[in-house]
Amino acid sequence: MFYIDPSYLIVMLVSLALSLFASSKVKSAFKKYKQVPAHGGLTGAEVAKRIMDYAGIRCDLEPTGKKSFFGGDGEGLDDHYDPKTKTVRLSPQVYGARSVAAYGIAAHEVGHAIQHAQGYKLLEFRNTIAPAAQLGSNFSYWLILIGFVLNSLSFIKIGIIFFAVVVVFQLITVPVEFDASKRAKKLLSELGLVHQAEADGVAAVLNAAALTYVAAAATAVLNLIYLILRSRR
Repeated sequence: MFYIDPSYLIVMLVSLALSLFASSKVKSAFKKYKQVPAHGGLTGAEVAKRIMDYAGIRCDLEPTGKKSFFGGDGEGLDDHYDPKTKTVRLSPQVYGARSVAAYGIAAHEVGHAIQHAQGYKLLEFRNTIAPAAQLGSNFSYWLILIGFVLNSLSFIKIGIIFFAVVVVFQLITVPVEFDASKRAKKLLSELGLVHQAEADGVAAVLNAAALTYVAAAATAVLNLIYLILRSRR
């Protein structure tokens, strides 16, 4: 007879609710503020370049060729900073857009570049454990599943350790993202690139985006707690 652990069902439902809530908030904020033109008339790429020059950092800037995560198609890469190549990559609807949303997202990604240039410790730690977190993401559940099928506590424990690295990565990501957003808001204000009303729009977009990282971290923690408790039964 097919059986679903009620505890796991609760974890999955809570995780799904968090994810859907965060996703709806960020899509709503981007949809609203991508239609609000910024008074400066600059594109997202020009904003990014202006901030880089002001901060005195040197990194590449290029379009991704794919739609932004904030725009809602969710395919492939989106707006991000690549620490390996020191490149800020912006989606087309940010790179060439002149909206308040584009200003905020472009500034946020440059915020990551500034973190990297200044040796922001949490970012360095996240970059260090990123390969291990990717490995854990790919194999942790398989190891745990094999452990349950074979009734092997050793496989389960190894799988949980792998997944714990993923959880640490997700938790570290939250303050890293909040710090990048804080830098973005400050730099846009210092450079006079946004008026107060526009600054409020930037904050709305970045705060909504931050919810996705909080939701991901909360989901990871919930799953880790469940796996630990389940392994002790």
